[in-house]
Amino acid sequence: MDETVQFTLNGKAVSLHVDNDRMLLWVLRTDLELTGTKYGCGEGLCGSCTVLIDGEAVRSCQTPMKSVGGKHVTTIEGLAKGEVLHPVQQAFMAHDALQCGYCTPGMIMTAAGFLSHHPHPSRGEITMGMENNLCRCGAHKRIIEAVATAAKEMEGGF
Repeated sequence: MDETVQFTLNGKAVSLHVDNDRMLLWVLRTDLELTGTKYGCGEGLCGSCTVLIDGEAVRSCQTPMKSVGGKHVTTIEGLAKGEVLHPVQQAFMAHDALQCGYCTPGMIMTAAGFLSHHPHPSRGEITMGMENNLCRCGAHKRIIEAVATAAKEMEGGF
């Protein structure tokens, strides 16, 4: 059923008339042309489509539009503050924590959400926090190192 859904996207108010059962992923990619959020498995298992909703990492492929009304949605395009990259983005670059890059936006969004709730994680906690995001290229070691670096960088906040 089509309804008007109002929410905040990357800091800006959005009002869309959409099918309220349509998945957020497709609204972001197709309607709003924000293609940084990737389609992976379509079942919420790989993490490629991860965005933040009210600061929580969620799978946009499994998130119907009716559940984002009145909330704050952040995609990879909105994570930086202007020209200043988020510490997780900076750390992924510094550690070359990617190969093909397809999973990278979802990894970064998962890490940002994780670190907002776990500001001083151990390596084991980082591994557990990131384990549900898949990287077929095998960059997991560098990803874990990047998240650890970002945690240290974020100690003063972002």
